[in-house]
Amino acid sequence: MKVTAYFQEVVRRKRPTIKTAWIARVLETPLEERQQSDGRYALWGQVPEAQNRVLRVITLDDRETVHNAFFDRGFLRRNPASRTDPSTRGPLAP
Repeated sequence: MKVTAYFQEVVRRKRPTIKTAWIARVLETPLEERQQSDGRYALWGQVPEAQNRVLRVITLDDRETVHNAFFDRGFLRRNPASRTDPSTRGPLAP
């Protein structure tokens, strides 16, 4: 998995409990993904091994280099259908 220096030096130190396998799973099969105004992508995925919490992964504009990863406490409140229905995945923003 490709990562930025920020991810390697800051995110890994601040959030050592987030496993690489969880990040890879979100990248492969996100519940939702959006392109941000800065060109980066935000992808969300549930992690059953972490009490079904939702992991948000931020990638560079290549959609494969991981820049950040953190648990998004508000995702399921904002998107309640995502909890149970995978067909509600949002379209990729232009």
